[in-house]
Amino acid sequence: MAKGVKKVVLAYSGGLDTSVILKWLQTEYGAEVVTFTADLGQGEELGPAREKALMLGIKPENIFIEDVREEFVRDFVFPMFRANAVYEGLYLLGTSIARPLIAQKQIEIAERVGADAVCHGATGKGNDQVRFELGYYALKPDIKVIAPWREWDLTSRTRLLEFAEAHQIPIAKDKRGEAPFSVDANLLHSSSEGKVLEDPAREAESIVFMRTISPEEAPDKASYVEIGFEKGDAVSIDGETLSPAALLTKLNALGKENGIGRLDLVENRFVGMKSRGIYETPGGTILLAAHRGIESITLDRGAAHLKDELMPRYAELIYNGFWFAPEREMLQAAIDKSQEFVAGTVRVKLGRL
Repeated sequence: MAKGVKKVVLAYSGGLDTSVILKWLQTEYGAEVVTFTADLGQGEELGPAREKALMLGIKPENIFIEDVREEFVRDFVFPMFRANAVYEGLYLLGTSIARPLIAQKQIEIAERVGADAVCHGATGKGNDQVRFELGYYALKPDIKVIAPWREWDLTSRTRLLEFAEAHQIPIAKDKRGEAPFSVDANLLHSSSEGKVLEDPAREAESIVFMRTISPEEAPDKASYVEIGFEKGDAVSIDGETLSPAALLTKLNALGKENGIGRLDLVENRFVGMKSRGIYETPGGTILLAAHRGIESITLDRGAAHLKDELMPRYAELIYNGFWFAPEREMLQAAIDKSQEFVAGTVRVKLGRL
């Protein structure tokens, strides 16, 4: 086979970029393509991704679509929140924490179907390429990684559209124009960046926000919510026991209607550049405040202060893509030890203070 790849597992959304990547893998590598689409709570219907993959010649048995919302919150979001992790003092790491799960699922599928390569659609100037690839190599060091944005010559929107048309890849009318900014979303947050948002002096317009209402639109009267914890993890809302994903979904709704969770941040990327991001993390913002509240009562001074010292290092590891690294696991063991008696109920006031 061309370039020595027989079968590749592609992280596939069904959008223009990953559809072009799918066809490019077939034409440039001569490889059999397996698609993986994760439901991380991004709020998009995933059926069209299956239909488009079939239309592009992917065998039904090579299309994997998986609802990973519970696993995402239980095994990735909650462990991170036990650490009260925030990057550079503000960012709740919503994009960063989703990448290791996708990478893990791709490797699992690669081993199941006998693939010798995996592929992601991250660009060559962002953090996600590092997060995906560190995850792949940590879990399967001998896997081949294909990063099209670092290899191909489709370096503009025009070139992508020309390739799509030449290979009969359908393009929705609203996708022909260049988007004013890029969006990433999952159950924990939404992230908007690039293009019209690159100027940090320019206030983000209302069209950017999808998970929150503005504080000015929030109700004048505050509301209250009681969050129950066991071993550092939230387990109930107002006395009702909920699964991790259901609990975060409910907190997201409460945060949205109370104007909670917006962040406008210029951050330092791992790849050596600064980036302005508009983040919405309504449920996570409430969860962080509640968790710190229960810890203020249940942790002794030494443990609490040590956790605060460890947190920036832990957050940086996640941001930079080192979820599967030994040092993150070592820190996690210490953090989890501190949570043994972090239990009880926190009453949180939501709204204008």
